[in-house]
Amino acid sequence: MQYDVAIIGGSYAGLSAAMPLARARRKVAVIDAGQRRNRFAVHSHGFLTQDGSKASEIVEIAKQQLLAYQTVDWENGRVKRVEKVEGGFAICIDATRSITAKRLIIAAGITDQLPEILGLAERWGKSIFHCPYCHGYELNQGKIGIIASSEHAAHMAMMLPDWGDTTLFLNDYPVEEELLDQLATRGVRVEKRLIQEIIGHSNVLLADGSVIQLDGIFVTSKCILAQDWIFKLGCEIEKNSMGQAIKTNAMKETSVTGVFACGDVARLGGSVPLAVGDGMMAGVAAHRSLIFNT
Repeated sequence: MQYDVAIIGGSYAGLSAAMPLARARRKVAVIDAGQRRNRFAVHSHGFLTQDGSKASEIVEIAKQQLLAYQTVDWENGRVKRVEKVEGGFAICIDATRSITAKRLIIAAGITDQLPEILGLAERWGKSIFHCPYCHGYELNQGKIGIIASSEHAAHMAMMLPDWGDTTLFLNDYPVEEELLDQLATRGVRVEKRLIQEIIGHSNVLLADGSVIQLDGIFVTSKCILAQDWIFKLGCEIEKNSMGQAIKTNAMKETSVTGVFACGDVARLGGSVPLAVGDGMMAGVAAHRSLIFNT
């Protein structure tokens, strides 16, 4: 079937991108593999009118509201291949079926590459977090850990005392002495002993057998674009110590004509409110391109 716009990703950014297109009565397909980035977290915070709501419920309500528009189709499945064709793009879903669209919005999210520390992955989104604005308040100014795993860790450690009593675990990661001095002025303790494992709720077992009890831990993951078809499509990619993201302009256009990107896939560091805002911009931009750039 031929669509005006195909949106790959049915989470916050993708749903937001679809809404202005649906309200313009454009034919839209949303393709979703059902794996939100924040699926490990029960609650979402910081989004106006939805602060503290279940993350899954925000998506489900948005999906129901979107599908009330008759020009929107929902495709459950994983995109395997995207190719440029005459008049737009062909999208192969689950290697079993395909659709075509004049425009493409990528809202497929990213994969978090976590430090290889025993006990960390199973606590991700529950007692180990990536964003203090999203999860710091609920720690009630308790004891907070931050594990150094990227250049961004020291920056976050400078911020975290606003949310609690902070310890930076270097875990053999190099941090400049100047930064350590700055952290001291913020009251951040620096722990140089190696981490052996995360145990209990969010306690750190050190290599010497000592245990530091914490109410929560923050860690910077590396954002990875796990979809091979993004690279094959030819989108320009931004890379730094935080990971990878599709490069876009202010209107969320990528380097490939007719392709837009929004949400975490196009932003190094994100949140639900940012994803929703990015999605709205991408949807409006895609609609306007159908009118002015045909």
